[in-house]
Amino acid sequence: MIKFSGNSLFTRICLWVKRGLIAVLGMWLAGIVLFAFLPVPFSAVMVERQINAWLDGDFSYVAHSDWVSMDNISPNMVLAVVAAEDQKFPDHWGFDVAAIEKALSHNEKRPTRIRGASTISQQTAKNLFLWDGRSWLRKGLEAGLTAGIELVWTKRRILTVYLNIAEFGDGVFGVEKASQRFFNKPAKRLTASEAALLAAVLPNPHRYKVNAPSGYVIQRQQWILRQMRQLGGEGFVKANELD
Repeated sequence: MIKFSGNSLFTRICLWVKRGLIAVLGMWLAGIVLFAFLPVPFSAVMVERQINAWLDGDFSYVAHSDWVSMDNISPNMVLAVVAAEDQKFPDHWGFDVAAIEKALSHNEKRPTRIRGASTISQQTAKNLFLWDGRSWLRKGLEAGLTAGIELVWTKRRILTVYLNIAEFGDGVFGVEKASQRFFNKPAKRLTASEAALLAAVLPNPHRYKVNAPSGYVIQRQQWILRQMRQLGGEGFVKANELD
């Protein structure tokens, strides 16, 4: 039998951990490069949802999206998520500093009602590569991945990936699947009202329902529609080369 001293075992564990971290980092870097032009087969959030379903004994649950190119997504949907989630998206480099400062100030005053300030780029990085939840470790990793995505991908590509992996309901991932499920039509034919309703549930698609919208969701939908008009409608999408 081979015996290891305490120091030898600790050294081996550190080596395994180091190799594991390097492997994960390598997969993230490869993902950023490959998904700059290849369809995304699944996201970390999809994997997390699938594993949780299996652990709960739900073997009928299937977490996947029906990938579509930006050419097959309505400009209304692009405009709706920008209006709802990140109106400075065309101009920032992954982070909205002013929004972050406001969120920090708000959370300091009202710690029981945490406000986020994640951009679409940050949400894409988190959904694609990381896990749900709030922690400084995850936010730190998210920041690094966001910078990498912004460096390699175009804004149009970030939106394409975001719309294809975003969760719009229980087991409903991607705008094409959401459009077919809730409106019986392809994402390319979504109207402004339908797009705004889908965008309205994005903050919490398990609480807010597209097919059974609460008063709050309807109010948010109307607010998003007003923001879409104020941004300039489809002209905003074309001017910023997002479609």
